[in-house]
Amino acid sequence: MNHNMDSTQPKLAITYPAAYVVNGESNSLSVIDLSSQQVRETIVLGNPSMSHSGSAMSGMIMWPHHISLSPNGSRLSIGVPGMDLSGGHAGGMAGMKGRLVVLDSQNGETLKNQELPAMNHNAAFSPDGTELWTTSMQDAGKVLVYDANTYQLKKEIPVGKQPAEVTFTADGQFAFVANGEESSVSVVRVTDKIVVKTIPVGEDPVGAWPGADGKMYVDNEKGQSISVIDPASLRVVETLPLGFTPGYAAYNSVTNELWVSQAGSGNKVVIFGRSGGAWRQSAEIVTGLDAHAIAFSKDGLTAYVTNQGAATVSILDTKNRTKIKDVAVGKKPNGIVLKF
Repeated sequence: MNHNMDSTQPKLAITYPAAYVVNGESNSLSVIDLSSQQVRETIVLGNPSMSHSGSAMSGMIMWPHHISLSPNGSRLSIGVPGMDLSGGHAGGMAGMKGRLVVLDSQNGETLKNQELPAMNHNAAFSPDGTELWTTSMQDAGKVLVYDANTYQLKKEIPVGKQPAEVTFTADGQFAFVANGEESSVSVVRVTDKIVVKTIPVGEDPVGAWPGADGKMYVDNEKGQSISVIDPASLRVVETLPLGFTPGYAAYNSVTNELWVSQAGSGNKVVIFGRSGGAWRQSAEIVTGLDAHAIAFSKDGLTAYVTNQGAATVSILDTKNRTKIKDVAVGKKPNGIVLKF
């Protein structure tokens, strides 16, 4: 096993409902207690003053990005592209290696720190928890499937150019891979790991985010739009123009709303509701500069938004459309996942 890069950090006891926030520039996780809405722990992944050249340590974790929780809640997986993606997700750096990092969600111990052939955005547990899926962000794009227990490579799946996020449909049948340089989404059947279709979407897609309505919501950064894909027909059934660069799209299953964060110079989340058979803007809430990932509480009444430019997480009241508070975290926070 590979342990935390900071060997002085004691084992933790995160037995409470928590939000795990990935701080890219700080190379750490901030752990927010969902009850007190305060940071209770910081899990150090590496020394942020180290660089990839010269004195860089073997196995150094730099610029962690997105995070996933195993189905049983015991482990966290983090995609580590090795470079700052806060200015946009398009285009990998030639020769840059990514990393797959797995942590124990309760004590914070690093269970695995494995180098990958190329940059990646995330590392997602399969719906049954037996596999870890990540991408190889290069022109000859691939999805890499690892055994979640042995961390051995099981399968390489060719997809489109510069694949970013790999996510799963709500029913666990398909994996969706956003091909940034091809403006498409590759659909991989989970059982036999075969690409069954490639779906054209908007320009520079980053991720296809599953909604409780069964649809997949693709955030197109350069296209400044959301492509809505129906997994039943495997086609785009709706395109939602935004007029701003999306950081993330999240479906609130309790209010049946689509929340989209405003990345870059934006500082809010924009909320869409169904009207006349289409998604239409119904509200917006100011969060913090360069708003990104969005996560909802189990009851859907509270939202957590990471603000890369403000080094905060905004906690929002979804019913009253108000900000409860901003919680200071590490530098350039991006990925977030909740454990109840």
